[in-house]
Amino acid sequence: MTPDPTPSAELGVPLGVLDLATVASGSSERDALRRSVALAQHVEALGYSRIWVAEHHGMPAVASSATDVVMAHLAQATATIRVGSGGIMLPNHAPLIVAERFATLEAFHPGRIDLGIGRAPGTDPRTAWALRRDEAAPQGERFVEEIQELVRFFDGDFPRGHHLEGMQAVPGAGLRPPLWLLGSSTFSAQVAALLGQRFAFAYHFAPDALDDALAAYRQSFRPSADLAEPYAMVAVTVVCADTDEDAQRMALSGALSMVRLRNGDLRPLPSPEEALAHPWDDRERAVADKVMSTWVVGTPDRVVKGLQALADRTAADELMIAGHVWDAELHRRSYTLLAEAAGLAPAA
Repeated sequence: MTPDPTPSAELGVPLGVLDLATVASGSSERDALRRSVALAQHVEALGYSRIWVAEHHGMPAVASSATDVVMAHLAQATATIRVGSGGIMLPNHAPLIVAERFATLEAFHPGRIDLGIGRAPGTDPRTAWALRRDEAAPQGERFVEEIQELVRFFDGDFPRGHHLEGMQAVPGAGLRPPLWLLGSSTFSAQVAALLGQRFAFAYHFAPDALDDALAAYRQSFRPSADLAEPYAMVAVTVVCADTDEDAQRMALSGALSMVRLRNGDLRPLPSPEEALAHPWDDRERAVADKVMSTWVVGTPDRVVKGLQALADRTAADELMIAGHVWDAELHRRSYTLLAEAAGLAPAA
């Protein structure tokens, strides 16, 4: 059984890692998945508490669409770090399937699996339909009901008279991983509070609602059998390098990728050279500046100060570090520099 996450010496909160098996320009999906395995092993050795992978579909820059399959490989390649979904998009899946697969992961890797659940489909409407083929209910409309159904499939406690009375996931009994609700709005925060579950906020791509969402979560939280008090995580984009100039150059890849994404351009993550050569117009620069205004980019000292300010502002129980870095070695080094500066304890 993996112990509770250990706080970093400098920040006072545990640090986790969010990975999307990012496909960089000039590389393949196979390269991206292998890169994710290498990253999981690397951050485990550095003392990061978790590595989560996210479900997206139809995006050439993201290879983690089969999220639970990727998780299985990451967990098999590591020994102590918690491996989770950041998240499984529940509208895309029957709750029974999610329960079966995550109970199986928990059976193989006891005490190391996190089940993060999201409400958005993680893709465009046509792909969302192809995933679920459910025309009767709009995506996300039954979100609360489906979360409750998911938990009951693990625990086998559907109430008398329920149309699923007597059903239980197999595997399932005694194999429910910790549940997290993911969100970028006050709606998801209120659902997490209502159900008494952990909450993770996607500050890395939807920063505007951060303070309101955390306030709503804490103010409305109802204790549950799973959790006595609110427990919140904040995901933030970080790019760390030996110099501010190098970090800014590395971060420009992610900035251009976000600009393209908002224009419906889903191509793989560009290199810094591609980003520098891009003919930026004023609108694109404004979008990039806004996106990067909430990122923490720079030298280790600068990054630690930025994360400390975020931790102080939010009173987050954990921070999860995302990063869009084209070069795999520089990506891992970003996490190394942060771990050293934050005082993470390397895995034994």
